[in-house]
Amino acid sequence: MTGELRVERQPAVSDPAAATGVSGPGLDPEKVRADFPILSRRLADDRPLVYLDSANTSQKPRQVLDALAEHYEQHNANVGRALHQLGDESTSAYETARATVGALVGVSDPAEIVFTKNISEGLNLVANVLAWAKEPYAVGPGDEVVITEMEHHSNIVPWQLLTERTGATLRWFGLTDDGRLDLSNIDDLINERTKVVSVAWVSNMLGTINPVSEIARRAHDVGALMVVDAAQAVPQLHVDFTTLGADFVGFTGHKMVGPTGIGVLWGRRELLEELPPFLGGGSMIETVRMEGSTWAPPPAKYEAGTPPIAQAIGLAAAADYLSDLGMGNVAEHEHAITAYTLDRLAEIDGLTILGPTEAVDRGGAISFELDGVHPHDVSQVLDALGIAVRAGHHCAKPAHARFGVQASARASAYLYTTTDEIDALADGIRYVKKYFGVG
Repeated sequence: MTGELRVERQPAVSDPAAATGVSGPGLDPEKVRADFPILSRRLADDRPLVYLDSANTSQKPRQVLDALAEHYEQHNANVGRALHQLGDESTSAYETARATVGALVGVSDPAEIVFTKNISEGLNLVANVLAWAKEPYAVGPGDEVVITEMEHHSNIVPWQLLTERTGATLRWFGLTDDGRLDLSNIDDLINERTKVVSVAWVSNMLGTINPVSEIARRAHDVGALMVVDAAQAVPQLHVDFTTLGADFVGFTGHKMVGPTGIGVLWGRRELLEELPPFLGGGSMIETVRMEGSTWAPPPAKYEAGTPPIAQAIGLAAAADYLSDLGMGNVAEHEHAITAYTLDRLAEIDGLTILGPTEAVDRGGAISFELDGVHPHDVSQVLDALGIAVRAGHHCAKPAHARFGVQASARASAYLYTTTDEIDALADGIRYVKKYFGVG
């Protein structure tokens, strides 16, 4: 590129909340950044990394990386089946991880915490066991499942498969022009035929924070189960699953500074005890005979085979890391940096934000269009400047279709994001406009 913009990250302000006029306890992103080795990387042409794709996957602190390495170097063994010292150590660490992760989300009973490989598996688990369940939980002809138009594909496709296979009907909430759920017909959508309602707590595309407790109350009024996709909520909000009003809540490790390959499904214990298992195999059984088998109590009932042991231990380290920072502090920083980003993007002519344009009931994912430039081109030119954003449909094609677009670019900050990085993003988008001659 000739005459290209050179983006350098300057020392960060110590309190993005102060920079945006949003008061907060003052999480120091520069201090936090020191824990994340990858954030000091230099990219092609010796450019500093400006990582704004945390809604896709977060970066990992040294504390998580060290926990993974320490487990493999000192304690590696299978869990729940080996009687030697390494087996005892690994099993103890794995079960301690369950309690640690549960504590982060307000769950005191570790038996309600099921480890999965990601939230997609957790949502598929619920959808499948409801297809196999007995009354009153069985889903069949004449029943209805309710989702929303803003869902990630992981909270659409499993319910499509469930209703197709059982003869039930899939219905959904639409969206308002500003990217909120249209709840005007909630009493019609959630009715005496409804068996399941499944809703994202925070949209990965629009950033919208949904009133899940309000929706859960309506679901329970008609005897329906409430399922919540909390993949974007747990990393950035101070949550308590036990007061949410949900029956199942799923989230994933890699978006909350934890490893990939690990997710969590929380379910009310009485439901986990009554519903059938999802996968069959080792560890999930009480006894096996050729004539039939019986199941271990939860959570083992839903964890067939060798589980993601090291990943669970790494996720516990991530939970400890977030707890030490204080999820209230994380939430304040996320709110502040999101408000700052919305303000800076609003200054750019020809840029349209998809979703709420104010940081009210809003998470950190900000999807946008730039007039005259395809989102993939926006992303590629920004990447040449060292700025990492996502481009595409973000696994939310129905939400994009609602706003009449095929794709968008998306910037998503996190606890290590500084206002200087957001300034670099704004400058980078202006450079994109000049590069393509659109203003």
